[in-house]
Amino acid sequence: MSQEESEESAQASDGSVETDDPSEGDTTDEESPLEELQRRRQESRRGGGEERIERQHDRGKMTAHERIEYLLDEDTFVEVDPFVEHRSTNFGMAEKEFPGDAVVTGYGEVDGRKVFVFAHDFTVLGGSVGEVVADKICKVMDRAIDNGVPVVGINDSGGARIQEGVDSLAGFARIFERNTKASGLVPQISAIMGPCAGGATYSPALTDFTFMVEDTSHMFITGPDVIETVTGEQVSKEELGGAGSHSSKSGVAHFACRSEEEALDRIRRLLSYLPANNLADPPRVPSWDDPDRELDDVTNIVPEAPRKPYDMTAVIERVVDEDSFFETHRNWARNVVVGFARMDGRVVGIVANQPRVSAGTLDIDASEKAARFVRFCDSFNVPIVTLVDVPGFMPGTDQEHNGIIRRGAKLIYAYAEATVPLLSVVVRKAYGGAYIVMSSKFLGSDVNYAWPGSEMAVLGPRGAVNILYRKELQQADDTDARRQELMDEFREEFAHPYGPARRGYLDDVIEPAETRKRLVRDLEMLDGKREDSPPKDHGNIPL
Repeated sequence: MSQEESEESAQASDGSVETDDPSEGDTTDEESPLEELQRRRQESRRGGGEERIERQHDRGKMTAHERIEYLLDEDTFVEVDPFVEHRSTNFGMAEKEFPGDAVVTGYGEVDGRKVFVFAHDFTVLGGSVGEVVADKICKVMDRAIDNGVPVVGINDSGGARIQEGVDSLAGFARIFERNTKASGLVPQISAIMGPCAGGATYSPALTDFTFMVEDTSHMFITGPDVIETVTGEQVSKEELGGAGSHSSKSGVAHFACRSEEEALDRIRRLLSYLPANNLADPPRVPSWDDPDRELDDVTNIVPEAPRKPYDMTAVIERVVDEDSFFETHRNWARNVVVGFARMDGRVVGIVANQPRVSAGTLDIDASEKAARFVRFCDSFNVPIVTLVDVPGFMPGTDQEHNGIIRRGAKLIYAYAEATVPLLSVVVRKAYGGAYIVMSSKFLGSDVNYAWPGSEMAVLGPRGAVNILYRKELQQADDTDARRQELMDEFREEFAHPYGPARRGYLDDVIEPAETRKRLVRDLEMLDGKREDSPPKDHGNIPL
């Protein structure tokens, strides 16, 4: 009821005589408080109105409420601030009233576990972020931090609300501050379900995992029109900032999904591997796979020839619990594989070289991809299992000039800083600095194994022989034959796991079939690992 209606009602009752008889007086047309509440809730849920909702559906997109209800367990969503409205009066904003403004916020459950959520409502002023929208988002983020609960943000926004000027920019800044404060305290997940431009892109970039939808979601700092105006370059929105580009070229997106439903389903699955906060352990489930299962066929996957490619994910899938491997960042920096899995029901993070792409070498992107994943696992008490088959770092002027030294140092830093259980297995080879980087004993790894026949050395046999025997090879009658003889000698003398094992750099050389059983037992042994770090604000990672 409006203030005017309330006043009229009050005036009408002034001269009346109170009675206990409910039949006296005509109240059939008067809205009860409960009816008013229900009407206002319906108005809030309608957002920008039925016409704009239809337009949203025509684009193949759900509304903010529909997305939240799809993500959360049925009937668990509790909305917060459904009646908050903007306070702007400029540019005709005084006449535009939208209960709840351009974002839906609240909390609910995913598989019975608490989650805070916010979803931009594109039907209201294009989901633009003004002062009140920022207030609502900051409120649920503060509650998530205070209560140790993950946050899922569903982005579908035109960016800063121009009508509110610098207040909208201040709102973004407050959201960024919350993202930074929450980092390493609670998991943060972003779903991009529409446009995300300018400053709005930085909030998802500050979160732990980002999902995008093919064809309908876009992220960029400056759009195609601005780029063409400034540089003359013509580029489509999809090519510039679509799901394909960001999941395969920039690495901004961890997942590219075919539909909104697929994105939300995969968010639910991702949450099943994550703890609620940095003080909790990841959820362990009853094991459905024999922890002592032997990997009878794993040697058929990995060729003996050190340079022959194979698919490392096939090895991963045999080592971990059946159907439990959940790969992240699949399409970017494909020469390294990262993701979550379970071993005897316990969550682990997997980092592995991928010999089928660029021979499994570490380059700029692979180093950054692996480093970020390792740091996430370390933040949230997820043990890390590393499977090693790496010939070294990628050579070339492009790599050197774009900072392979600095980028590779990030991976060193991530492993050396980690306090969670670290386990590694050299599957076939580990050469040079890349051997050190991939969770070696030298960086503090707890358990280090190698398969028989694996090679560990400063250089591979070919590179080592070419340097050590350069003059002899130049003088040989049959250079190739002599090189092969020397390579065989080098491999027999130096490039094998028993040298590192003698030094204690390997805890054991194990049969490939026993890999799963040994790792499961070691994870159980390391379950109570605690490591105190010297007091400091933070280290200076080579960003």
